[in-house]
Amino acid sequence: MQALLTDPNIVYVLLVAGALLAFFAALTPGTGMLEISGLFALLLAGYGIYVNDRPVNLWAVIILLVGVIPFMLALRRWKNYTFLVVAIAAFVLGSIYLFQGDAWWQPGVSPLLAIPVSVIVAGLVWWMTRRAMEAEKQRPAHDLGTLIGQIGEAKTAINAEGSVQVGGELWSAFSAEPIPAGANVRVLGRDGLMLKVQAVDSHTPEN
Repeated sequence: MQALLTDPNIVYVLLVAGALLAFFAALTPGTGMLEISGLFALLLAGYGIYVNDRPVNLWAVIILLVGVIPFMLALRRWKNYTFLVVAIAAFVLGSIYLFQGDAWWQPGVSPLLAIPVSVIVAGLVWWMTRRAMEAEKQRPAHDLGTLIGQIGEAKTAINAEGSVQVGGELWSAFSAEPIPAGANVRVLGRDGLMLKVQAVDSHTPEN
């Protein structure tokens, strides 16, 4: 294991994998498996950096961090791909020279590995973050709050549970008192995705 972790390419892959798993964990929190896997990968990468005979280039780390700035701009101005290209270029350069090579101009990480990994990971994170931001801005398809006060029709007998048609759509509903099928109902409130209704006279005007 230690022999593998002395390879800068392996350490680089572990760093990227750990960061990507941490991103997925933050985006979709769940059972904790992503968090544990990401932490394990980062710990292995940290150990690999410690035992590696090729020191980390501080200037390459700075370039990686600076690349975050155009990446954030690319998220805000997603139709302008210039920022994304600049960010990916910074990630590629920082990745290739993350570890010192045999000479100052020689990369410590194989460009054949760093280039596709940087492009794929940056593009994937950009796309997923954009989708999450767009989903956050979208209004829910069904705003149950707008149904309160509306008049509908009981499609089934309603007591503990039943079905009503309100606003041209069928909803699950419940009532404090039994309501026969076909009766007019008024929406009083909601409990989750279920509507609380009461029977109303067909001549009762809407508020």
